[in-house]
Amino acid sequence: MNLPLLLAGPLGVGLPVDASKEGWRIDEMIIVTSLFVGLIFLIMVVWMVWSILRYGPEHEAVFDHGARRSSWIWTVLVALLIFVVVDGDLLVRTLIAVNRIYWNFEWAEQQRNAIRVEVNAHQWAWSIRYAGPDGKFNTADDVVTLNEVVLPLDAPALFQVGSTDVLHSFNVPNMRMKVDAVPGTINRMWFTPAKVGDYEIGCAQHCGANHYKMQGMVHVVEPARFQQWLAAASANSRQAYDPQDIGAQWGWDWAEHTRVR
Repeated sequence: MNLPLLLAGPLGVGLPVDASKEGWRIDEMIIVTSLFVGLIFLIMVVWMVWSILRYGPEHEAVFDHGARRSSWIWTVLVALLIFVVVDGDLLVRTLIAVNRIYWNFEWAEQQRNAIRVEVNAHQWAWSIRYAGPDGKFNTADDVVTLNEVVLPLDAPALFQVGSTDVLHSFNVPNMRMKVDAVPGTINRMWFTPAKVGDYEIGCAQHCGANHYKMQGMVHVVEPARFQQWLAAASANSRQAYDPQDIGAQWGWDWAEHTRVR
C-alpha cells in the first residue's frame, strides 16, 4: 500500500478534495515531505528526552567550541543526510513532475479533446473566454463569462492567464494548480478534471481592498453536457456581440506552446 497516497487521498489530512488527474503528484510531495520532517522532529525530541534522563539536573555541563575534527565531520554528515533525504527527494520528485506533466504543454495541446480557456484578471473578478465554432479567440462567436469556468470531464483544460491592472493569481485548489496573472504578459497552466462537481476559484495574491471578493467557480460536467452548454452560450454571445464595445474585446490570439526547455 502506498502510504503517501493513502494519506493524501482517503484520509485527506486537511487537503481539499483532489478533483484532477494530476493532483495526486502535488499531494504526494506534500505528504512525503511532511513525513520526513515529522520523522526528523521525532528523532530530535527523543534525543533531547534521552539526554535529559541520561544526565539529569546534577550533571555538570562541559563547554565545547565544537572545533574538533570529529564535531565537524558529524555536523556535515548529519546536514548532508537531512538535505539529501528530505530536500533531495523533494527536488527529484518536483523535477520529474514539472518536466513530464506540468510543463508538458506540447502533450496537452495535442489532445483532440483539449479545451482552451483565456482568463483576464481585473479588480476584482475573472473574465473568461472560450473560442466559438470558428476556433479563433476574440471573435463574435466567443463564449464570454464572468467568474465562471465550465469544463468537460477527462479533457485537458489549458489556460492562458493575463491581467489588466495589478498582480493576481488564478488559483483552483481542488485541481492543485494556480498561476500568477501578471500585467503585460500571458502565463499558462493546465490540468485534467477527474470529478464532476463545482470547485472554487480564488485569487492567491493580494490585489487590493476587495481582494477577498475575487472568487469564481469551476463547473466540471459530462462532455455531452459541456458541448450543449458551449453551443448555447456561443449562440447567445453572437447575438449580444457589439463591435463598438471595445472593452469587451479583450481576448488575444491563442499561442501554441511546446514543452518548456
